[in-house]
Formats: sequence, structure tokens, C-alpha cells
Amino acid sequence: MPTAEEDRASRRLAWCVAHVLRHAPDHVVTDMIGRLDEPAFKYLCRDEWLAASTVTLLLRHGNEAARSYVARNPRVVGRPLPGLPGPARYARRRTPPELLPVLRAELGRDPEEDPLTAAELIGLLRRHGRRPRVALDILALRHDPDPEPLLAEHLRLPLPAGSVEALLLVADLSRDAVHGLLATAAPEMRFWYRPAVRAVRMGRVTHEELVAHVAPAHRTLLLTDLSGARGLRWTLPERTGMRTAAARALRPLRDDPRLWAELLRHAPAFPGTLPVLVARIVRGTLPEPAGGPAVPGLAEAVRSVAPGSAEPVAGVDRELALASLAVPMESVQEDIRWVRDCLARGLLTGEDVIRHKAPACWALDEDHWLGEVDHPDRHEPSAPVVAARSEADRLFALALGSDPDAWWRVASTLPDFAGTLPHLLLRVTDGGSVSGRP
Repeated sequence: MPTAEEDRASRRLAWCVAHVLRHAPDHVVTDMIGRLDEPAFKYLCRDEWLAASTVTLLLRHGNEAARSYVARNPRVVGRPLPGLPGPARYARRRTPPELLPVLRAELGRDPEEDPLTAAELIGLLRRHGRRPRVALDILALRHDPDPEPLLAEHLRLPLPAGSVEALLLVADLSRDAVHGLLATAAPEMRFWYRPAVRAVRMGRVTHEELVAHVAPAHRTLLLTDLSGARGLRWTLPERTGMRTAAARALRPLRDDPRLWAELLRHAPAFPGTLPVLVARIVRGTLPEPAGGPAVPGLAEAVRSVAPGSAEPVAGVDRELALASLAVPMESVQEDIRWVRDCLARGLLTGEDVIRHKAPACWALDEDHWLGEVDHPDRHEPSAPVVAARSEADRLFALALGSDPDAWWRVASTLPDFAGTLPHLLLRVTDGGSVSGRP
């Protein structure tokens, strides 16, 4: 039986690993989870705020114990595990009583007599798949469960967003089939983003896989911020996870304004995925884009993920605010009040907190400088959280790249490290200071 000191060390390691995993590529997440001992692994799965992609990888590669731990975690929202929300939410809603007569009239027969053929099922999903509820009722009828004809038809002519979402909810789909459903979307669709959000929330894909498969490329960029969308949309941690994955795909553009201008010019008409678009921009192999209508919100989305941000006005008050980040107040509550006041007055930004707050584990945990919350969307304001995680993404990527050993050294050093995050990365990598690199 572990001692109290060993138990505290396992809990603290799990807490720190959870924060580091927010910024790590998928293969690094899988590697780091495999390095944890049993107590730390249990506390990570059962008690910590876990990123959506981390939960997906735990469910995909973990055993029954991992699924049991995650199912008991009150901070895991919307995953298809025992006791957590799922497709039953739609089953509780009443099906329109007139649906069956309409289907009977369209098919020319009673749909409950014989199983629907693939052509009949596809036709019904096309006509009634604007929202998932009716599409789920159609999929509840007897039909051929083989998803291949549906996938082939979707690739030929995309199904409505509601039908795709319904297939993600109830169909027995392989990972390749899920990627295929997300790889093509109807050109004009009000709720085009719902299948992508649903796929991540159900644990079907990670954010990194979403970026690798969603097409056309401009929709991947629009997915980095759905705060103005209605209905199903990202929670704040899911939005930052999507921005992290998109920023990883955009990293070859560096901070070259010419390449970012090319991205904005070519993205509206490019039919492929975002990583393919970025690679062709860097190589300079793209033809002149065909003229077409502007994509609403695309310019704002590109600006939000592009490097560079406005620095607060310099002055004595700002210097004092920066210095105070390294000196914790007498209580956590007093520290939170001070940081929130500096953020509200424009003396500090989220990037400043990541660069200058000590210890580094407190800087990575927004609860220690914005206040503890009981739901991932309760951080108010949200802009410092987005900015802080973007800056942490940049520093981790700059210092550690995709080396799992380096990521693990940071995670295992973080619990007892008293300095700032740039100093921690400097110690682990034995390089120059990463805080001032471009």
C-alpha cells in the first residue's frame, strides 16, 4: 500500500501530466500515458481535466480499467461511457407522428415490412437529414448495416450534416469510415460543423485527426473558433484543442507574412485538407486560385491563429505586474484577484502569465490565476485562456518538437520545479532561452 507521501506525489504528477498533454501531439500523448505507473494513471483518468483528444486516445488504446476510471471522472463531458450523455438524448424526444406516413408515401411501401435497401436508405437520409433527430429515426428502421455504400455515396455527393451526425452516433463505423465521412462536406450547409464537433465529443477522432481529414481546408480554419455558432459547438477546452492542432499543421508557414497571405488567398477555393494546402504553399506549387465568393469569417479565423499579438502598453505598472507573477501572494484567492485585475486593466495578457508566472505548473493551470471552476466553459474572460494555451503550444513546440523523451522529462520535472515554464524548458533541453526566440 503506498504511503501518504507517495500518494501525494502520484496525484501531483497526474495533475502536471494532464496539463502537459493539452499541448502534445497524439503520438506523444500515447507514449506519455504508457509511461505512468498505476497510481498516477488512475488519478490522471479519474480526477483530472482531460483534453478531448486525450480521452479519445485513452478509450482507443486503454484497457477496461482505463474506461472505468474515465467513466467515473466528473470532469469528462459528453463521452459515450456508462453514465455519460450519448444518443439517448435524442431518443427521449418525440418522433413527429407524421414521419412514418411520409416515408411510406416516398417509398411506395411500408418501411417496416422489409429492410430498406441501400438506395432507399440513402435517398431518405438525403431528403430528411438536415438535423440528426429524423435521420436517427430513419436509421432505427431495418436496413443493410454495411456502411460502405453510404460512404461511397457520401464521397460522390455529400450527405446532409444531420445524416452524417446520426451515422456517427449510431452506426458501427471503422475509423477509416469516420475519416471518410468527415473528409467531404456539402458546399452550403448551415450546420456543417456539427459532425466534426460530434466526432470529437464522442471519442471517434482526435483534433489532430480532424485537421488531417476535414476538407475543404477553409473549414478546418473556421473550426478553430465556433463561438458564434448556434447549438452544438466547442466547449472552451475543445476550442483550444482545435486551435492547437490547427497551429501544428500551420507551423511550416512560420511567421512569414507572405506565406500567411498566400494561405488566406488560396484557402477559399482549395478542395483538399489544410496540411496539404500548407505543404503546397511552402513549396510554391499552387496555381492561381479561381475566383469565387468570399468565405464569411475566414479572414478573422486566419488572423486568430497567425503568430504575433499586440503587446500591452509598456510602463511602470506593467513592469510591476510582470514582476508580481513570480511572487505568489499570501493566499491563492488574493493571487487570483490580482492577476484578474491586471488582465482586466490590460497590464497583462495570457501570454505573459505563461512566460512569467512561477511555478510553471501554476501557469499551465488556469484555476490558479483565473479561479477554480466546476465546468470547462466557466472561465471568464475566455480570451486570456486561449492566449495562454496558444503561447504554451508555441513554447512546447519550439523546445520539444515531437520527441516523446523530451516531453516526458518536462512532465516528470514539472511537479517539483519552482521556476517559470521557459526556464523549465531551458533546463530540460539544455538550449538557449526559448522565451525570446521567434
